[in-house]
Amino acid sequence: MKDSIPEEHLYLCLSHEHKDSIFPLHTSISLFLLSYCDCKLFKIFLVPTGEDVDYQFVTKNLLGDFEVHLISRCQLPMVVQSCCLPAVVAKDGKFCRAGLAVVLRHIIQKTYEDDPSKKYVLELLGFKKTCLKACAEVSQWTRLCEISIPLAVEGFLTAAPEHCQAVPADILQLERKLGEPVRVHNDDKIRRQKLQQQKAGAKAAVPGLSKEATEEGKTAEVDDHPLPSLELSVAFSKLHVQEASNALREAPVIRRTKTSDLPPLDHIFAEGLYFTLADIVLLPCIHQFLVHSKKQGKNLGNLPLISSWYQRVQEVPGIKKAADKCSMRLLQLPELMPAPEEQLQDLSSVPDELDEEHEDSHFIGGPRPTMTKLMESGIEAKFSPHPCPNWSIDWSNLPSAVSPGEGKMSSDRALRKQQQLNNLVAAVTKLAKPGDVIVDFCSGGGHVGIVLAYMLPSCQVVLIENKELSLIRAKDRSDELGLSNISFIQANLDYFNGTFNIGVALHACGVATDMVIEHCIKARAAFVISPCCYGFIQNTVKFKYPRSNQFKEILSYKEHMILCRFADQTAVQLPPERRLIGKHCMGLVDLDRAWAAEGSNYSVQVLSMEPESCSPKNNMFVGIPT
Repeated sequence: MKDSIPEEHLYLCLSHEHKDSIFPLHTSISLFLLSYCDCKLFKIFLVPTGEDVDYQFVTKNLLGDFEVHLISRCQLPMVVQSCCLPAVVAKDGKFCRAGLAVVLRHIIQKTYEDDPSKKYVLELLGFKKTCLKACAEVSQWTRLCEISIPLAVEGFLTAAPEHCQAVPADILQLERKLGEPVRVHNDDKIRRQKLQQQKAGAKAAVPGLSKEATEEGKTAEVDDHPLPSLELSVAFSKLHVQEASNALREAPVIRRTKTSDLPPLDHIFAEGLYFTLADIVLLPCIHQFLVHSKKQGKNLGNLPLISSWYQRVQEVPGIKKAADKCSMRLLQLPELMPAPEEQLQDLSSVPDELDEEHEDSHFIGGPRPTMTKLMESGIEAKFSPHPCPNWSIDWSNLPSAVSPGEGKMSSDRALRKQQQLNNLVAAVTKLAKPGDVIVDFCSGGGHVGIVLAYMLPSCQVVLIENKELSLIRAKDRSDELGLSNISFIQANLDYFNGTFNIGVALHACGVATDMVIEHCIKARAAFVISPCCYGFIQNTVKFKYPRSNQFKEILSYKEHMILCRFADQTAVQLPPERRLIGKHCMGLVDLDRAWAAEGSNYSVQVLSMEPESCSPKNNMFVGIPT
């Protein structure tokens, strides 16, 4: 018998209630997942953000059978006070998971660990368990589900009637996404089955469901009573733990058909054919949007794919029960039927946030014309002299758990990692004062943060990383060392809002370097950063390149991307001349970043780590607010 006392605390924000929902919608979504999973593993705390919250109404009408405790912001554990909610904290108060996607994924994993018979819960994480795992800062889909749609619906519900006539752009974006062809694991086989079904005269795929197909439990096999589409049969057969459709053996003409000539698959659920965490996140949001639109007399026929998806999700086992627990009174199909004379909305004008970037990134050409263009304007890569090139940590006198060589790392790689740490720790040690808070961004297994916490016991060190296993390894090493001045946050960087004095990052990949610099500038904190993966740099919702005004006046986005791609050409096996060009491109990309930071009143040096052979990506920033 497992211990029934929850070891972890779940903190949810409570700004106010709206009809049958708790705001912010991140809280409603978290409670909905707990209901769907029938999870009682967490002690739940509501954290009011205002004084107008009717707590008695919330507990009586919106919380179902959850036992919930009220707590003020100042009573939160210190590590949680640095994060946006929702957040989950282990009982020792040092390991925090923050942000909607991270918290929801953790709830799923804990539920399955506690009861492995709940395989349907684990399957919410999708193929390879990657559903909503990518950072919202760089993934358009994660951002749409986790941030954009909840915020858009909250704004839609609370706007004055005269200001909420139009459907929010993010809702239209979801409608367009649901109309795109689906790609899933093994989709070639399913597409061939669909082609065979079409040739056999089966019903063609339709965006909505027939009334018969939406009745609870109607999941007959294709060969008995054909469903509206093969996709629907495949999706619901998985949910009902049955085999996929009993399609006949492929005819020779089907086997010979080229993959490019196979029919595309239609969306059944948000991410494709299978019910995932994305559907759990979207349902409370879309439900509130549809209810409010219906009350306002708005034309729901403008969103046929969302309406069909909303009805389809209700047929997933356990969804209606979970909705009832959370006081969500789901609408039924007749209530969503559009008037016959109403026209569907044209979605061709709805922008795809990243289309322009992807088109612009497919370029042809080398770096020399771009480098020459900068040189003609007096811009060349500049590297400052290393302030302490011979400084080194006395690794031989440190406990083994401090050294990066512990574990499966080869001796050569461990030596290079030690050399990299020598550079970063030297710079941080020069900047740090007793009582400072040092944040190790993108901390991975904690190589930088653990060394700093051990060597600077008068400072507090916070490790932030979005990969759970890496952070758990860092926590184990810290526990072995008995460090008391260190804490751990599993979150995307945008969910960290704490104050700190120094930010550090070793090999922050692509746009992550710019995210770390942005966090440091907002906190007016010094930074010591070694960039990496220049080839992954691209425009995002938050960042546009080039970064500095000086570079923007000379280079286009396309030209800047040429520098970024060739900045990755520094591997030791490449010819020396090519590595030299790569190093020069690295210097130009980082000069652009340095000048952008200097525009925010920083003094920034770009230097090479010593020895330069410690890493192909051996640049390092040292930035100090002026």
